Amino acid sequence: MKSCGNSATFWNATGRPCSAAFKEDFGDLCERRREIGIHSPASILWTMILCTLFLAFSTATCIASAPSSLDALDSTPGDLTALGLEDLMNIEVITASRTNQKLSDTAAAIFVITQEDIRRSGVTTIPEALRMAPGLQVAHIDANKWAITSRGFAGRFANKLLVLIDGRTIYSPLFSGVFWEIQDLMLEDIDRIEVIRGPGAALWGANAVNGVINIITKHSRDTQGGLVTAGYGTEEQGFGGARYGGRIDENTTYRVYGKYFNRGSFVEASGRNGADDWRASRGGLRIDSVPSDRDSLTLQGDMFDSTDGVDYQTPSLFPPYSQEYRSDTLFNGGNVLARWKRTFSTTSDMTLQFYYNRMASEDISFDASLDTFDLDFQHQFKMNERQQILWGLGYRFTQESTRNTYLLSLNPSSRNNDLFSTFLQDEIKLDGDQLKLILGSKLEHDDISGFQIQPNGRLLWTPDRRHTVWTAISRAVHTPSIGETDVSYLDRVIPPGTIINPSPFPVAVSILGNAELEAEELTAFELGYRFQPTERLSLDIAAFYNIYNNLIAGEVGKTRLVLTPLPHYVTSILSENLMDGNTCEVEISSEWQPVKRWKLQGAYTFLQMNLSPQSTRTKTTSAVLIEGRSPRHQFSLRSNLDLPHHWEFDLWFRFVDSLETGNVSSYSTIEARLGWKPLKNIEISIVGQNLLDDRHYEFVPDFMWSIPTEVPRGVYGKITWRF
Repeated sequence: MKSCGNSATFWNATGRPCSAAFKEDFGDLCERRREIGIHSPASILWTMILCTLFLAFSTATCIASAPSSLDALDSTPGDLTALGLEDLMNIEVITASRTNQKLSDTAAAIFVITQEDIRRSGVTTIPEALRMAPGLQVAHIDANKWAITSRGFAGRFANKLLVLIDGRTIYSPLFSGVFWEIQDLMLEDIDRIEVIRGPGAALWGANAVNGVINIITKHSRDTQGGLVTAGYGTEEQGFGGARYGGRIDENTTYRVYGKYFNRGSFVEASGRNGADDWRASRGGLRIDSVPSDRDSLTLQGDMFDSTDGVDYQTPSLFPPYSQEYRSDTLFNGGNVLARWKRTFSTTSDMTLQFYYNRMASEDISFDASLDTFDLDFQHQFKMNERQQILWGLGYRFTQESTRNTYLLSLNPSSRNNDLFSTFLQDEIKLDGDQLKLILGSKLEHDDISGFQIQPNGRLLWTPDRRHTVWTAISRAVHTPSIGETDVSYLDRVIPPGTIINPSPFPVAVSILGNAELEAEELTAFELGYRFQPTERLSLDIAAFYNIYNNLIAGEVGKTRLVLTPLPHYVTSILSENLMDGNTCEVEISSEWQPVKRWKLQGAYTFLQMNLSPQSTRTKTTSAVLIEGRSPRHQFSLRSNLDLPHHWEFDLWFRFVDSLETGNVSSYSTIEARLGWKPLKNIEISIVGQNLLDDRHYEFVPDFMWSIPTEVPRGVYGKITWRF
């Protein structure tokens, strides 16, 4: 390619002639093929296709207009080019060990979603951002509810996934899971999301069975100045936020923020708009102080108010034996967190953290409030040249209160629970920094499940900076919640005179909790390998085999005749520890930067579940339903391309396999984002969502009668101003 045009040479944003720039990038891209040893015909063909697409797109963009001299002079690199793969591997993470360590040195299946990932993806919620992580299943139930899980056992309240925000747990003991519809932040203030696939119970305690998600916000010193963002679209029907950060004194910084959004409803199978529109507002502050060289203090808090539309199909004893309600669920609450960290030496420090969290909800079927007080202390020190010790103590008090209805009730309607915990971890160097053994365990006692011991052993081998091999054996437990021990709810009513119920009276099917439930147990075997053959290519592979015991399932009890308010039969399904099983999974993620301004990130997950009843007297329906809620195959490919003139073009392709439970078909979708920075402090973007089909289902509700809706195609525009 001799020049970009026949009679003139245009200049790109880096100040190089287009011909020189593209020849360099083209040679750089194809040289990557030689570096990593791709020689097969299929690999060569794939590389040539990528080269051709990149050159065609970039050349067309360059020829479209000749940038001014100002464009040529302003060659400040963006975040994408500033952070290479080597930097990403050296990102410090905290969730895997509760202490800062390099991502490449973690003996766990960890994936980090960075702030740049969030910005370039165009997502507007935390659940949507989690789709980037391999090993996670993220599915819309409707416009404001999700089923999110790690390594199987999907459901609205996935009870084997622990979720934290800045070290504050948002896992609810009401129904063993997360109310994702109330978990929101100023997305621009998220520093990163650390996703651990696999047990984290030895450090984080019960319910960190199949994974831990830790959402970490930015230090207030990194959010100085102002930010205003606003947008509108077909589904995102108006949203905006504002944040301002400043200094109180030379050692203390702060930020305050507020945001609001109004999201439209999804679509029902009939084509009618659902009732699941969603409106929410939130505000908060954070203060960070360094009063001395040894101490750091953090104080932060949030308040929120949310109105979530819902379309219920509730059971009834009267014809037609069900009725539809279109209503709103009201959520409100807040939290406050204080953290003090003291450094004693370069090898010893301690952290003391306290938080209070409140959540309250009002619904036609059920009202609830939950107050949580949590105190956590940890201390790490170097015992000798080979051993690093980490230990801690914790206490948590929760208070739950509910208003019961004929549809759903908890008995007793209020309950207090105390949780005491302690943990110890020893990191031992067996061969310098190349071979490490990590041993640890957490001991907990709560009022429902009693004592639980959750040990863990991990081995990490790093023969050089490009290779990391790790393996682990862990035990973790899920402790039953009051929603599993004390609940009673009317699941459905089977009309009379049908094939299922030929009797003259309707049959009411009730789900009953069981105060005698034991903890669900997991023994996990994991193996992982990280490889960085070149500075522009990385590969991360994780595999596991999990053995589960005492899984909770429902067993059909006897049927009895009840005469009021009209004659009907009642069949109870009692929750019991009825199932065992095993699962295995392979998770692969890779990142490739063919040239400086183009990054590709791929992920693939394969999951196999085999659950079975413990005895022949137990029906296998629960096992089949649970297995059928998680996809066997998932695939994701993201492309981030920096274009001349401060333009960005991002694509995200996803494939999710079918779900047998609910007969949910497989689907593929593309998200596209086009961004532009006309000035250094202004960013304009347009995002297309679910572009491959008009609408599709992602999950069928497994709890509390809500009607699923289909995710429609959408588009929105957004502008962000920083000052």
